[in-house]
Amino acid sequence: MKLDSTGLSDPGLIRAYNQDSYYIDPAGRFFIVADGMGGHAGGEEASRIATQEIRSYLEQNWQCPESASKLLQQALSTANQAIVQDQQNHPERADMGTTAVVVVIRPGESPVCGHVGDSRLYRLRKSQLQQITEDHTWIAKALKIGDITPDEARVHPYRHVLSSCLGREDLNQISVQQLDLEHGDRLLLCSDGLTEELVDDKIASYLQGTPSLEIAAESLVEAAKEEGGNDNITVVLVSVET
Repeated sequence: MKLDSTGLSDPGLIRAYNQDSYYIDPAGRFFIVADGMGGHAGGEEASRIATQEIRSYLEQNWQCPESASKLLQQALSTANQAIVQDQQNHPERADMGTTAVVVVIRPGESPVCGHVGDSRLYRLRKSQLQQITEDHTWIAKALKIGDITPDEARVHPYRHVLSSCLGREDLNQISVQQLDLEHGDRLLLCSDGLTEELVDDKIASYLQGTPSLEIAAESLVEAAKEEGGNDNITVVLVSVET
């Protein structure tokens, strides 16, 4: 499977610092976006630890006999444990945590994605944008059972309340699923600084509006800033060439 990819992270227009982090494996084996929380130093450190720990675990265990799904599950769990340990070593960062969304593409297996929190994975296929991940938030649960409408969800005061994130001793929600990919698909991994500002239709228009992934990434970030840029904005784009 031949892939093209790019990434971009921006602090946005309100915050003076960036608590997001991302990583693109040079060999195209995996892709990571993390969105930290817990104050300036805490959020930056949580997302940095998560990204580094996930990357290291995947690199060190890439050839292991475990399935890609199990490999990713363990990578996210290891990142959680590392953040919890750092909290214990540095009480001033006790409230820090981070979301994470990861795609793993290992030869001979179906691609998989895993996430914790509300950083998302989208797939654009033949002009149709689909959200692959389901947010670990109170709002997502309320939407699923029909307690609120999508329009209400976008402005609800509890829309940022997470039901799961990395950095919790009682972490109980790591979602890993197989990912169907075809020639021509585009993947978007992103923090909620993008989805808070842009509705899905708008995201789709930028993803399909240019053949250049770099220009598409820049356009998405700039559009989110034009709509307010109230949070850090991070996007990783992956194109399936063959």
